[in-house]
Amino acid sequence: MFKALIFCILFCLFGVTLYGQEQSLGRTLFNDQWKFCLGDNQDAKSADFDDSEWRKLTLPHDWSIEGAFSKEHPATNQGGALPGGVGWYRKTFSLPEKDEEKQVYIDFDGVYRNSEVWINGHYLGKRPSGYTSFRYDLTPYLKREGQANTIAVRVDNSQQPNSRWYSGSGIYRNVWLVFKNKVAIDHWGAFVTTPKIANEEAIVQQITSLKNLTGHPVATDVRITIYDQENRLVAKEQYRQSLQDTLTEATFQIKLAKPILWSVENPYRYQVKTQIFVNNQLLDEQRIPVGIRYFSFNARKGFSFNGEPKKILGVCMHHDLGALGAAVNKRAMERQLQLLKEMGANAIRVSHNPPAPEFLDLCDSMGFLVMDEAFDMWQKKKNKFDYSLDFEKWHKKDLEDLVKRDRNHPSVFMWSIGNEIREQFDSTGTRLTRELTAIVKEVDSTRPVTAALTETHFEKNFIAQANTLDVLGFNYKYEQYDSLPINFPHQNLLASETTSALATRGHYDLGYDTLRFWPPSAKEKFVKNGNSDYTVSAYDQVAAYWGTSHEQAWKAVKERDFLAGLFVWTGFDYLGEPVPYDYPARSSYYGIIDLAGFPKDVYYMYQSEWTAKPVLHLLPHWNWKDGQVVDVWAYYSQADEVELFLNGKSLGIKQKKNGEMHVSWKVPFQAGVLNAVSKKNGQTVLVKEIQTAGKPEKIQLKVDKSIMRSGVDDLAFVTVDIVDEQGNLVPTAMNELKFDVDGAGFLAGVDNGFQADLSSLKGSSKQAYNGKCLAIIQAKDIAGEIVLKVSAKGLEGAALKLAVVNDE
Repeated sequence: MFKALIFCILFCLFGVTLYGQEQSLGRTLFNDQWKFCLGDNQDAKSADFDDSEWRKLTLPHDWSIEGAFSKEHPATNQGGALPGGVGWYRKTFSLPEKDEEKQVYIDFDGVYRNSEVWINGHYLGKRPSGYTSFRYDLTPYLKREGQANTIAVRVDNSQQPNSRWYSGSGIYRNVWLVFKNKVAIDHWGAFVTTPKIANEEAIVQQITSLKNLTGHPVATDVRITIYDQENRLVAKEQYRQSLQDTLTEATFQIKLAKPILWSVENPYRYQVKTQIFVNNQLLDEQRIPVGIRYFSFNARKGFSFNGEPKKILGVCMHHDLGALGAAVNKRAMERQLQLLKEMGANAIRVSHNPPAPEFLDLCDSMGFLVMDEAFDMWQKKKNKFDYSLDFEKWHKKDLEDLVKRDRNHPSVFMWSIGNEIREQFDSTGTRLTRELTAIVKEVDSTRPVTAALTETHFEKNFIAQANTLDVLGFNYKYEQYDSLPINFPHQNLLASETTSALATRGHYDLGYDTLRFWPPSAKEKFVKNGNSDYTVSAYDQVAAYWGTSHEQAWKAVKERDFLAGLFVWTGFDYLGEPVPYDYPARSSYYGIIDLAGFPKDVYYMYQSEWTAKPVLHLLPHWNWKDGQVVDVWAYYSQADEVELFLNGKSLGIKQKKNGEMHVSWKVPFQAGVLNAVSKKNGQTVLVKEIQTAGKPEKIQLKVDKSIMRSGVDDLAFVTVDIVDEQGNLVPTAMNELKFDVDGAGFLAGVDNGFQADLSSLKGSSKQAYNGKCLAIIQAKDIAGEIVLKVSAKGLEGAALKLAVVNDE
C-alpha cells in the first residue's frame, strides 16, 4: 500500500549520478572493409572461404532498406513491405604489433537478427535478439605475428513476420574491436550512483568490477579523477585494491564540491576518468560523461526533477531513420532529437526495444529523459516468429545486458520491462513481472521499473497485481484516467502511450477513402462525434480506432496532476505498422513529424503548449476551389488572441476558451493572401501569411549545413521545395525529381514523407509530395567538394555545393 510513497522518499533522499557510453582504452571502431553477400552459404564460416566476389561495404548496414517494396514480402506492410532473408558478413584483419599480447574482444551494438559469429572457423555463439548489444572473446582463437584472421557473421531474418514494425536486417549498428590487458575494468563493469547530493557537496560512488586474468593475485592502484565540463580537474582519489580472483567488485567514493546538476534544460556533464595501475604502469583507462540529478514520482502530484515539479512531455520513437532504414547514423538521430527539442519534448520512450548506444549519448548531451524499454512480448507471441520463441532461454541475459549497458546514462530515468504484454491477462503475468523486476533491481536498484499496460482494472491486470512495479504506465483509454487512482490507489501513474492520431503532411481532405479500412464501429463513432463532413476540416480528429486526437490526449494529461506525464504515439512516422491501412501503405501515419523529417501541422500545437516561445501557425494551405468552405485553424501561444484576414479584410478575432488548443474560422475560399496576427495586450506578437500559389516553376534547395566532416558518416539534409514564380511553395506539386551528386559525397536516401509511396528510398529519383521532398547527402572519407543537382521536367533546376573537411 505504501510502496509508491516509500519509493518517492527514497528517490528524494538518494539522487542518481549516471553517465554515458564508456570511452575505453584500446576500443576502436571496426566498421570498415567488410564484405557482404545476401543469401545463405554455410561454407562462408570457414576462414579459407573465397569471398572475393562479395560486395564490399562499411557498417552499419541494413540490407532490407535496399530492397523493393512489395505486398508479397512475408514481413507484410506491418514490417514495412520490405524483404528479409539471410545474409553473411566477413572481414579479414591482422593484429597490430603493439596489441599482440592483449586480450581481444569484439563488441556488436546490435544485429538483426539471429546472429551467429565465427572467428577463424571457430564458432563463438548465437544471439537471437536483434536489439541486444553483446561481446565475444576472440583471444583463444586468434592468429598472431601478423597473420590474417577472419570474422564471419551469419544473420538470419528469414522467418517472417517477426516484428510489428520495420526491423531492418543485418549488422545495422556499430561494431568495435577491443584490446585489453589481463588486468582491466570488466565489460560494462562500472556503475556510479550518488548516495548524497546537496548544494555544497555530492558523494560520487563507483562500484567497479575488475578483471584479473593473470592467474595470480595482483595489487592495483585505482585512480579516479573528475573533470568539469570545461575539462578542469575538480576531484580526485586513489585507492589500493588487491585482485585475488578472476573478477573482483570494489566500491570507491569521491567527494565533489558544489555539484552542477544535469537537467533537460541544462544537460551539464562531468567526466569521470578511472585508471588502473600495476607497479605504476597504466593497464586500463575509462573516460565517462557523468550527469548528476535526482527525481521522484508521487501518486498525487506526479513527477518532480531536481526538486522541481515537472511534467514528462514525451514521445515514443521506433529505431528506423526513414530513408536510411535501421542502419545507425548519429547525425540522423541528432536531427530527429533537434526537431523534437524545438517542439518542446523533454522525454523519449524507446519503443519497444533497446536503442542504439549513440541515441542515449545524444539524449545525455541534448537533455532528454528516456524510458528504456526491454521487450514487446514475453512468452506469448504477437507475431508468428517473434521474440516469444527466444524469451524463455534469453530474457534474463538480454535484460541484464540492457541494464548494465545503459545504467550509467543520465538520460535514462526508467526501465520498462514490457509493452502491452499479453500475460497481463492471466496469472503468468504476475510471476514474470516479479521475476523481471527482480532482474532489473539486482543490476540497478536506483531507477523505477514500469510497464506499459492496457487493462485499467486491478482485478483483471495480472502485471499490476505483482505489486513490484514502481510506476504503472497506461496506454490510451484517456476517458478512464480518473478511475486509475481509485483502481490503483497509492500508485505512481503515467500515460505511457497516447493518441495514435492519423495524418499525412500537407493532406487535408479526409474523404471516405481515408476510412475505408476502419472497422464499422470506428466509422460510426467518428460520425457520431460530429465528423460527418469529411471535406477540409477536422484536422486533428482522425485517429486509429483505439486512439484519440492529439489535443484530447494532451488535455487529458495536462489537467491531471496525478499523471506524471505522457508519451505520444509517435514523435516521427516510422517504417511499417500503417494500421489501420492496408498495402500500399508501408509506413505509419502516427507521427507528429513525417518520415522525411518535415513537421506536420500538429507539431505547432505541441510547440505552443510545451514551450515558452511565441508560436503562430496557420493551416491549411491556401489553394482550393473558389467558394469552397475551408476550416482555417491557428495554433498560437504567448498571445491573447488571433485576428484573421483574407485579402486585407478582417474575418474576426478569436480566443482560446475552455482549454482549447487552437482557434478556427470557416472561410469561403478566395484566391489571394490569408494572414493571421496574434496579439497580447493589444500589441502584435507574430504575423503569419499564406498566399495562393501559382503553377510550379522552379526548384529551391535548403540545406541544414554546408560543411561536412569526412570519415564520420556525416550527413546533410537537403529540403527540396517546388515553388511558383514568386517563390511560394506549391502545396499540390507532385513533380518527379531527379538527383545527381558528384564529388566527395553520395546520395544516401530520398524521401517525401508520403506513407504509401512505393518508389525506392535509395533511388536517384523521387516524386515530390505536396510540394516537398528530401535528399540525404553523405560525406565520403575524403575531403573535397560535393555538388548536388536537382532537376524536374518543365521546372527550373537547382544546385548547391557542400564542403567536406577532414575530421579532427
